[in-house]
Amino acid sequence: QVQLVESGGGLVQPGGPLRLSCSASTSIGSMYNMGWYRQAPGKQRELVAALTRGGSTNYVDSVKGRFTISRDPAKNTVYLQMNSLKPEDTAVYYCNAYIGFPGSGYWGQGTQVTVSS
Repeated sequence: QVQLVESGGGLVQPGGPLRLSCSASTSIGSMYNMGWYRQAPGKQRELVAALTRGGSTNYVDSVKGRFTISRDPAKNTVYLQMNSLKPEDTAVYYCNAYIGFPGSGYWGQGTQVTVSS
């Protein structure tokens, strides 16, 4: 069982940065792949960024060049650095730890990100 807790969400102006954190209750470095998802009102949850156990990363096209996923194994924490934020990035962001397919495994409770002037 892995418990995930997201933090770092909030209100930010367009063009600003924000860093989300996902803290795990156990070591996630060598066993789990990690993903950040988001869900905007009225829309399906989408995978924004993924980081495999081997260190490979993938991003949805809409955030490439702006978002960066990383992990700190010593802190059992995964980050999502978000730069040049846009109003369309507004959503609840969720952390996912999985072994098999993205979206399987464990989820956090989500953190709200609102991009607005």
